[in-house]
Amino acid sequence: MTEKTMNKNHINNKIDEVISRYWNIAPKFATDIQIYRALCIVMREILLEKRYNFKQEIDTNQKKQVYYMCMEFLIGKSLKNNLFNLNLENEVSESLKKYNVNLDDLYKIEKDPGLGNGGLGRLAACFLDSLATQNYPVTGFSIKYEFGLFKQKIIEGWQTELPDDWLSTSDIWLVPRTEERVVVNFDGEIKEEWTNEGLIIKHINTTEVEAIPYDVMISGYQSKGVSLLRLWEARSLKSIDMNLFSQGEYIKALSEDSMAEAISKILYPADNHSEGKILRIKQQYFLVSASAQNIVNDHYKKYNTLDNFCDKVAIHINDTHPALIIPELMRIFMDEYFCPWDKAWYMVTNSVSYTNHTVLQEALETLEIETIKTKLPRIYSIIQEINQRFMHDVSNKYSGKMDKANQMSLFSYGKINMANISIVGSHSINGVAKLHSEILKNTIFKNFYEYNPNKFTNITNGITHRRWLNQANPELKNLINDLIGTSYYLNPENLSLLKKYKDNEDVLLKIDEIKYNNKLKLTDYIYKKNNIIVDPDSIFDIQAKRLHEYKRQLLNILRIISIIIDITEGKTDNVLPETFIFAAKAAPSYYRAKEIIHLICTLSDFINANSVIKEYINVVFIENYSVSLAEIIIPAGEISEQISLAGKEASGTGNMKFMLNGALTLGTYDGANIEILEQVGKENFFLFGMQDYEVEKLWRNGYNSVTYYQQNKKIRKIIDFLNKGINGKSFESISKYLLGVESVGDPYMCFADFEDYMNVHYKTSQIYYNNKMKWNQMSLINIASAGIFSSDRTVKEYSKKIWNIEPIE
Repeated sequence: MTEKTMNKNHINNKIDEVISRYWNIAPKFATDIQIYRALCIVMREILLEKRYNFKQEIDTNQKKQVYYMCMEFLIGKSLKNNLFNLNLENEVSESLKKYNVNLDDLYKIEKDPGLGNGGLGRLAACFLDSLATQNYPVTGFSIKYEFGLFKQKIIEGWQTELPDDWLSTSDIWLVPRTEERVVVNFDGEIKEEWTNEGLIIKHINTTEVEAIPYDVMISGYQSKGVSLLRLWEARSLKSIDMNLFSQGEYIKALSEDSMAEAISKILYPADNHSEGKILRIKQQYFLVSASAQNIVNDHYKKYNTLDNFCDKVAIHINDTHPALIIPELMRIFMDEYFCPWDKAWYMVTNSVSYTNHTVLQEALETLEIETIKTKLPRIYSIIQEINQRFMHDVSNKYSGKMDKANQMSLFSYGKINMANISIVGSHSINGVAKLHSEILKNTIFKNFYEYNPNKFTNITNGITHRRWLNQANPELKNLINDLIGTSYYLNPENLSLLKKYKDNEDVLLKIDEIKYNNKLKLTDYIYKKNNIIVDPDSIFDIQAKRLHEYKRQLLNILRIISIIIDITEGKTDNVLPETFIFAAKAAPSYYRAKEIIHLICTLSDFINANSVIKEYINVVFIENYSVSLAEIIIPAGEISEQISLAGKEASGTGNMKFMLNGALTLGTYDGANIEILEQVGKENFFLFGMQDYEVEKLWRNGYNSVTYYQQNKKIRKIIDFLNKGINGKSFESISKYLLGVESVGDPYMCFADFEDYMNVHYKTSQIYYNNKMKWNQMSLINIASAGIFSSDRTVKEYSKKIWNIEPIE
């Protein structure tokens, strides 16, 4: 039975059948959780049938497929997204009346899958949705993290990491495929044997870990397409030592099993110690080895040859975490299918492509040579050979000038450079915004670009507008549908039709009303979760993103402290009501980021205990940021803080989500902000700060934060405020960080952009409070200009420019 044949009665019959079969009770006795799980099972069966039919067409037409490798897939809740994409929300809502259950109540039962952290994982999830909607054949690969990244709990102002038990509800969407399990090998030694067939290389005395696949289906919107997300779970092949167990040594008996299973326990285990570094490497290799074996085995089973591998297979590595798939594919082709090096290398380099997501040197991943040697000896020998051959080619091109070649080596300072492996082993390398791609070519990958410029391209990121507008903001969706129809669901560029209403006062007032209603929803959430009353009539200034120094949540905080100082000094003439909302997770081992969260939470407590300051401003930190939380926060946003230091943010996708929901961007000339600015025009964007070349020039000339401290009275007062302490808590360490007491002061130049940041905020507030109709017009222009930032456009570009895949017509 497909979604097209489903109606209220069919759905009721299916739910009744599942309840009776699984729980052996009459449907009238079912709990809300049982009804939720029954409904999910019914939807899952529809998706399985739909996926089967889609795959049959892929196989029949022998279509080239893309395999998308990413450590993260932040897919959010599946029930709501699949019901929307299957166009079954109304039917299901009607059918649930039989059980006296509301669909929204069932949505609340499901927990966000703990499969990602931020923009990287959400981008991957958007791609699976858009590819399915446009009927492209795709499989995503990642790890089934049992406890996710972590559940963030704020205790006395500090981030505390707790296990994320997301599988207690979302397990229902996982379909185990135990018959497709594979074995991943670690440790051991390499043995070479000469036979009649030539040199045979064997990996012996290994530690074997079993990879068990679990599949999640993601339906396209009103399409035949269903994307498959395959998640690998790690298990030991020697799960228990019976002799030890019989002797009562229970912990020792299970130790090997526990060590193997640790691979799929937590996303990004802390790597500020050697054990954490090793576990991360094992996670990365586990993902790519299981996935590569799956891909090659399926291909060979289908075609009985590898000669057409790169004609039928596109493998994309999203950031450097899956870069080890390049030597792993070489291992499989040579050691298991006995391909000569040149043929294997041709297949790898013509099937693999790489997206870079960072220009930060500290984020360009490197792995310890000694760890790879020990844990992955065969992979290490292959990387050595790749590097030797590449160095030979480069030195030949540059007439033996080894200095240039050495700068491009895969090895440096006892580490293996994963970005360099990704570039050398791929046929295409792309950045994710125009500026980012230019920076890659002109700076960090300059030598590689000069060596092979045809490899480099740009594809600007995108978001699934059907989720971030149609599902997250139903009131705005309904207004847009009334004004321009529903063609933008599948043709997001048609949002531009809204521009003809930019002078229509009734429409602008309606946009204002919808924004206010969304603010009320967020206000209610904040009161329930934080016990803080915020003023919905104040401007909502939101910075919701991963907590990192370069994203400059600290610059936002400096302005908040400046306002607090003005209020306490009685200088309130230019202070207008404003609510500052933060949502972010900091990496567990990233102390500076956690300290900034502590500062935000302390400021929130300080303000809410001071009735005078609270009349004007408030600060809220919303804990445990997730996709479903973003669906509440983003529609309520009025100012979208996109204030990274110019040249540091690759793209950003939160900026696109806020824009789509009518928030106005207050941001730097950085990442995709630049392309948003181009779409909406300077008059509908609040731009401030240095451009990337100005940042570089200032850095070369010797940036000195103390100079700004000495010349700016407000900055001096802010530093004094931090040194004095807030609610008895000292933040002198942040003052020292900004002034460079122990290292380079203010490395992301908050002081340099501070004055301009203050000025643009003043301009923003004046428009909001003195010319609300103009503000609403700017909001409409942003919504109407957001179509180009749909991931539908993004994946079309990947499909044509990089993957060379076609949709199933």
